[in-house]
Amino acid sequence: MNEKHQQGPLAGIRVVEIAGIGPGPFCGMLLADLGAEVLLIERDGPSDIGIPRERKFDIAHRGKTSISLDLKVPRARDLAVELIDIADVLIEGFRPGTMERLGLGPDICMSRNPRLIYGRMTGYGQTGPLSKVAGHDLNYISLTGALHAIGRTGQPPTPPLNLLGDYAGGSMLLAFGIASALVERSRSGQGQVIDAAMVEGASLLMAPYFGMYAAGMNTRPRGENLLDSGAPFYNVYECADGRYVAFGAIERKFREAFAQRTGFPVESLLDGDDRSKWPALRKSLDKFFRNRPRAEWCELLEDCDACITPVLAPIEVGQHPHNKARNIFINTNGVVQPNSAPQFSRTPSSVKGAPPECGQGGIQRALEWGISREQLDAAGIGVD
Repeated sequence: MNEKHQQGPLAGIRVVEIAGIGPGPFCGMLLADLGAEVLLIERDGPSDIGIPRERKFDIAHRGKTSISLDLKVPRARDLAVELIDIADVLIEGFRPGTMERLGLGPDICMSRNPRLIYGRMTGYGQTGPLSKVAGHDLNYISLTGALHAIGRTGQPPTPPLNLLGDYAGGSMLLAFGIASALVERSRSGQGQVIDAAMVEGASLLMAPYFGMYAAGMNTRPRGENLLDSGAPFYNVYECADGRYVAFGAIERKFREAFAQRTGFPVESLLDGDDRSKWPALRKSLDKFFRNRPRAEWCELLEDCDACITPVLAPIEVGQHPHNKARNIFINTNGVVQPNSAPQFSRTPSSVKGAPPECGQGGIQRALEWGISREQLDAAGIGVD
């Protein structure tokens, strides 16, 4: 295996990321983990972008380099244009029209670099009645049916962190779009603009459920359906020590495996296909799981098809045997965090390093890309 293959499937791809929050940086992280050279353009000094923290904790910036440029200053903006000229991909997450006002819109950038993949991340998209109004993950998933569906019976919808809109519906959608556009560019030689809207990505995640709704399934109120905590055999249960296990035995054969290993009445579990018996079965399972601490349930059941797993806190995840065996979590610069994924057989991905401080590594990366010292000097960036 040669060195390039060890760097990931996107080795050699140059990405310029304009500093933002949430889904944009996470998309850049995904590309960096897969081997892309991600150069973050950000402004030095106090910022209202994101939640203030030590940079090593800003995991979404891992594996990147940073260059400090104030894009409102003409000479700094000129250097940004020159960097975009030699990039394969641009990532930006501003409201529609912001990049155009900075003189960095797709018309200008792609006229200079026709091979550029111009990735745009927004909540509502580049067009439409809501395209220019503010919002966050919760607003975006509220328009898709996803937020309405999440929560327990008799309770309001439950915000699922910001996983569905920002990261699954946003970052991963844009990363998938960028990868697809790079494949298409290998045939056409042309770049294109990607309009990735979180409301559309979150809507895509709901596709299987819209099929279920259309088929007359999953139509009961929130918290009363198969996968939303309605079914007693697809739920979480408190154990004797106050910790929880997840019980996901949807199929009858898995419920039978649970009953065989634990002694729980199998007839009750199989009768669970009758919705009218769900409340009684849930009550019985709730009492049953309180008989042992979580560790004992896991020792008894994790090696069989009972579909039992511990509900782990972030501080615990690195110690689980499966997570350890797969190296799913790593420690980088003293910060435990998820490793890169997915796993590739020939061009493995990896975390390329801790998040850079503002301005760290970017000048060297610009020089490696072919930016001259004179160009850096003209932008007001001194080079030793």
